[in-house]
Amino acid sequence: MTITDVVKILDGKLIAGDATSPRAVGAVVANDLMSDVLLSDYDDILLITSLASDQAIRTAHIVGAMGVVIHNAKPLSETMIQVANDLAIPLVSSPLSKYDCCVRMHDAFLSEERG
Repeated sequence: MTITDVVKILDGKLIAGDATSPRAVGAVVANDLMSDVLLSDYDDILLITSLASDQAIRTAHIVGAMGVVIHNAKPLSETMIQVANDLAIPLVSSPLSKYDCCVRMHDAFLSEERG
């Protein structure tokens, strides 16, 4: 599942980054505490958060995340968008709640496993 798939699944909009990135989602981490995200021990995470600041992008970069989703269609600052572009981290805005994002991603993973 690539960032293009994530955008479709979450009714989102790609705000920054490359839509043609071949990186696949390895795991989903839904958290607003970036200190907890730093403790994540997964590869190629998709970070789902409501923290609409460049701190979320910088944290995603440190942990090697494949993308960041800001849920509830929160407004995104130009600084956040610029940092996402500079660090080549796809940034998605979704109108869904964190819960709904997680449920849809879970269902997508199950569908992918079943083929």
